[in-house]
Amino acid sequence: MRNLVIIMALLFSVTIFAQDIKPTFEKEGDQIKGTFYYEDGTVRQQGFYNKKGILHGEWKAYDTTGKKIAMGQYTYGKKTGKWFFWGADKLSEVNYDKNQIAEVTTWSNQDNVVVNYKN
Repeated sequence: MRNLVIIMALLFSVTIFAQDIKPTFEKEGDQIKGTFYYEDGTVRQQGFYNKKGILHGEWKAYDTTGKKIAMGQYTYGKKTGKWFFWGADKLSEVNYDKNQIAEVTTWSNQDNVVVNYKN
């Protein structure tokens, strides 16, 4: 279970580099909002950078149909707090502490079972 969550988190981070449509960047207050796209133009990921270009603030990832598949927070380039990953039949809540996975809780629609992993 933990390996699956780690793989999902890595894919979420790496997908920024695997695309043909150039990302867009817009200034919003003190931050820069970055939007990354699939080949067909639908939004793949969207989130914020601080003035120094470091990931900072909320990030969301979407599948090719526009359905949200991941959401979490960066604080000065590090994953912090609770991140959520949606799958076909489950929701995984990953709690980060100092950019490390501290706890994983998974809910399954089929079993009505919660699986909890603490590091």
